Amino acid sequence: MKKETMRCWFGWIAAVVLCVTLAIPIRVAGQEAKKGHHYYKLFDLGTFGGLNSYLSYPLPSEVQLNRRGMVVGIADTPNPDPYSPNCIVSECALAHAFQWRKGVLTDLGALPGNNNSYAFASNDLGVIVGISENGVIDPLTGFPEVDGVIWTDGKILDVGTLGGNGSFTGNVNRWGQVVGAALNNIPDSLAGGLAIPPFFPVATQMHAFLWQNGKMHDLGTLGGPDSQAQFVNVWGQVAGQSYTNSVVNPGTGIPTEDPFLWQHGRMIDLGTLGGTLGYANWLTQGGQVVGTSNLAGDTTHHAFLWERGKLRDLGTLGGNNSEAWFANDEGEVVGRADISTSSTNHHAFVWKNGVMTDLGTVAGQPLSTAEGINSKGQIVGDSNGNGWLWENGSIVDLNSLVLPGATVHVAGAAAINDRGEIVAAGLPPDGREHVILLIPCDQDHVDVEGCDFEAVEATATAGTNSAQVAQAVAMTVSLPKVSASNTIVQIPSLRTNRTRRIESLPQK
Repeated sequence: MKKETMRCWFGWIAAVVLCVTLAIPIRVAGQEAKKGHHYYKLFDLGTFGGLNSYLSYPLPSEVQLNRRGMVVGIADTPNPDPYSPNCIVSECALAHAFQWRKGVLTDLGALPGNNNSYAFASNDLGVIVGISENGVIDPLTGFPEVDGVIWTDGKILDVGTLGGNGSFTGNVNRWGQVVGAALNNIPDSLAGGLAIPPFFPVATQMHAFLWQNGKMHDLGTLGGPDSQAQFVNVWGQVAGQSYTNSVVNPGTGIPTEDPFLWQHGRMIDLGTLGGTLGYANWLTQGGQVVGTSNLAGDTTHHAFLWERGKLRDLGTLGGNNSEAWFANDEGEVVGRADISTSSTNHHAFVWKNGVMTDLGTVAGQPLSTAEGINSKGQIVGDSNGNGWLWENGSIVDLNSLVLPGATVHVAGAAAINDRGEIVAAGLPPDGREHVILLIPCDQDHVDVEGCDFEAVEATATAGTNSAQVAQAVAMTVSLPKVSASNTIVQIPSLRTNRTRRIESLPQK
């Protein structure tokens, strides 16, 4: 225990030194500091010869882009899925997890056999977590078995299960501790109703786990049969959600589900805002948990922030519902909230020091959602199929900041790191979807070839191909939802629906 404490202490000191070093101003030779927005160079990460590539889904707020600019996700190959029609991607192509770093797209492979794999998150040391089929058909469901995996030092490691036929990893911290959920061998029909739907049919109980030093530890539940862990911070705190009993509620169709924080060997019930459904969407390094909870009656839901033993209702922008998707380590929370009780329209928000601020929309659209915020307070999200950036007190369409010549439409920005790099879903002219990375032309990226370091006056509306805009809007208005609701949302399996984060959310 003392050794781990010392490791954390020295890691903290190193982090402080690094932050101070990075804070030293750097000026490009011959260039004076300018106000306004930066141009961004767009990198299309491509595929492995197939049609599409995607970011992680359905785990919200995953570290799809780490602080060193590495992106992880999934990309199609030109080969058919051998398990069709029980496919991970809807076009039933064989798809593999990828890592993109400094212009190189790397196929991370899968467990032995002709299997699919999917990368969800990475830490800043390059350890990546995700899932892979293992080549076995689950005798209880008839579907391919999927196991949580870790990619490190060029190898893939199967984290195993808790005695059942499947698992998935959620996230990894800087020390290599991994969290997720795994099946045991006790029959159960309720696990599929948890906030994060499994990537496979479930016939037995699912429990949250913490994996470290080569061993999986069952974190238990809050009293019900099932739980799942999504996030782990540098201190080894774990956040997720769990059933508290086995009694199905008529309003949601599942047992009561509460968010939890696991620390010091025990699972703490964070409670709800009065309803029978709540779940976590992020865990900060300071132990703050943000997420969404139903109110009493299970007809409305609000964003919440839990810290120091208290659950706080963040309210709305005048409407009935709100959802918190992410928070930075300064305690600034972002998400979306209804703007009036008579309207279904919602706007992106940032909540800070007790105040929820409406971030507005772009491109004349009625809806917007904030997906990520960095330590500098820069926020990204999407507005009806247009990715946007909020900085310096205003919202701007990212398509208007991309260097001239790019043909890919920025459809939905998913995350922004502290270097200002943005990962997003992009729509090439051929109608496919590719993961894209936007790198700012600023003093931290002077080595990016082709950058224009002049300040740019951006507009709220970008001049973009109308067909691409229509495709982007269709992605965000006609597909499955992932959110707390007056009735529990049953999210279709990845095997039968082309679901990804920006299209799985309610209308933006």
